[in-house]
Amino acid sequence: MTLRPGSLTFLIIAITAFGQVGVTYAQPAPKQVNVYVDSVMAADTNEGTDPRLGGMDKRLRGLFGFSTYSLIGHNEGQTDCGKMIAFTLPGGKILHVQPRAIDDDMIAMEIVLFDGTRPMMTTDLKLKNNGTLIVGGPRYEQGMMIISIGASTGTTSQPMQAQALGTPAEANTH
Repeated sequence: MTLRPGSLTFLIIAITAFGQVGVTYAQPAPKQVNVYVDSVMAADTNEGTDPRLGGMDKRLRGLFGFSTYSLIGHNEGQTDCGKMIAFTLPGGKILHVQPRAIDDDMIAMEIVLFDGTRPMMTTDLKLKNNGTLIVGGPRYEQGMMIISIGASTGTTSQPMQAQALGTPAEANTH
């Protein structure tokens, strides 16, 4: 049998294309990330701290120095690594969180905060699993809104007020 120069290439392609029929490769399932977002209104109205914030009172006072902290919103959701999840926050703010990768005990993610359709802040960070990032702002007449963003790879959800605030995060803000 004589082979023409192009025949061998066709034979290799045919073997590659038909030789794998019915073969499937196990691929790891996408890693799920639980995301928790608390919106807290801080002001100097001497009304104390909302009891739903639990042990966050001392940490919030230490970071921001206001006399009043009220939980005005709690959101949580779950997404696959690589997929964005959006949260609607008080005051027309929208928060996009996209976990990018999980490396050991760190979750790499991108966070974008919008005021309507206008981006206010973009941050790439690595957050410790079960960690929390605290974002102060935007400012209002009597104070500011504080946004607490947490993430975990565990199967159970935990409200942010039950977690320790101030877990280390590596962040780059744009």
